[in-house]
Parts: sequence; C-alpha cells; structure tokens
Amino acid sequence: MKFLDLVQSRYSCRSYQPAPVETDKLRYIMECVRMAPSAVNRQPWRFHIVSDDAARAALRACYDREWFASAPMYIVATLCHDYEWVRADGKRHGDIDVAIAVEHLCLAATEVGLATCWVCNFDAMACSRTLKLEPVEEPIVIIPLGYAADAPRPKSRKDMSDIIVPDVL
Repeated sequence: MKFLDLVQSRYSCRSYQPAPVETDKLRYIMECVRMAPSAVNRQPWRFHIVSDDAARAALRACYDREWFASAPMYIVATLCHDYEWVRADGKRHGDIDVAIAVEHLCLAATEVGLATCWVCNFDAMACSRTLKLEPVEEPIVIIPLGYAADAPRPKSRKDMSDIIVPDVL
C-alpha cells in the first residue's frame, strides 16, 4: 500500500467489533512504535497494554463514553518526564515524541486491518491511579484498538494553499 493510501484510510474509529486483537498483529504494531524517532533519541515513552476485562473496566472509568467501551483493547501512551529532551530555551519535547510514536501505532494498526482513535479528553489523574503510574510518568493518550464496526466518515482537510507558506504548489 502506498503511504498516501495508508494515511487516507486511517480514521478515528468509534465502534469496534468484540473480536480480540491477534498477538502477532499487536507485536508488529508495537515494533513500529519502537522504531519511532524522538528528540535526541530519548524515547521518553511507555505503552501500557490494557486488555483484560477488569483493567478495561477500570480504564473506562477515566473516559466514560459508550463507543469507547466497545474496544477490545486499549493502549495508554505515557510520557516519562525524566527522559524527555528539553531544548535550551526550555521547550519540552516529550509530548511531541509521544505523538510521533502514537501516530506510528495508528498507521501500523491501519496497515494490518485494525482501527484506532486518539483519546486525549480523559481523566489523567484517574488513569494514573488506575495504571499505578510513577509521579514522573504522565498518561498522554489512550488508543482504543480493534477491528472496526463502523465505516470512516469523509475527511475534511484544509487546502494546500492554507498550510504551505509560501504557496508554491
């Protein structure tokens, strides 16, 4: 599959089939995540796989949406602040690094026929307690993972002339 086809087919899935995610697909996805670049190669992330029923129920308390409950698995991407790179002017790059790795996850999942959604509007403190995170580890995003039970909605994107400066294309 061409890269443009892959990114065009990835979407924010909000309905999942109950079928479990195969271990070989999960391993492939996480290898793609492991290869994600990060500032100064710090790799300031951890990925918590949440798949058993009790842990999934506890995590759903952090983001109580009906569609979210349909996912057979969640992956919580966390930022380990003690590993994140900080630019000389104080700009912290941990969120950027985690975002790059998470998009590797989402694109790899799409490639193998699975669906994902970025969930950032969750109770981070409750998530930290649920996962028993250390104080230096911050939950950044929850990614539901599974087989889609819905269809992608049409994408709306800005025109090239709105995002390229100067407009040379």
